[in-house]
Amino acid sequence: MAKRARGTTRPGQRRPIQRMTRPVAGPTTAAPPEGLSAAEVTRAAELEAGLVAAERAAHATAARPAERTRAADSSSITARRPPVAGRLAVEAAEEYRYVARDVRRIGIIGGSMFVILAIAFVVLQLAGVAQH
Repeated sequence: MAKRARGTTRPGQRRPIQRMTRPVAGPTTAAPPEGLSAAEVTRAAELEAGLVAAERAAHATAARPAERTRAADSSSITARRPPVAGRLAVEAAEEYRYVARDVRRIGIIGGSMFVILAIAFVVLQLAGVAQH
């Protein structure tokens, strides 16, 4: 087997997607643009700090979905719902639906072939074609 060189791909394969990471917003040291007052600059800095804090909070909560769902479950003790099926069970139920549909189609095709064979037998017997 030949050794593959780096950076080459075989026909029919794509290169991995190059994802760009967003830089973390930090304090800016750029000079304020001309025409902005000091109050506008401070307001913009406050808004930027609020957005950065909200983004960090969103990243922190997205990193812990199990804790978020436990907190949501414990907050509504009176309105308990039955446990939701796991991802594997949902996928299995979907696959079984396809299997049931396929088995039904196989049964219809097999049954129709049997009926056609029976009709052909009866027609040939009545016509006297299949006599020895």
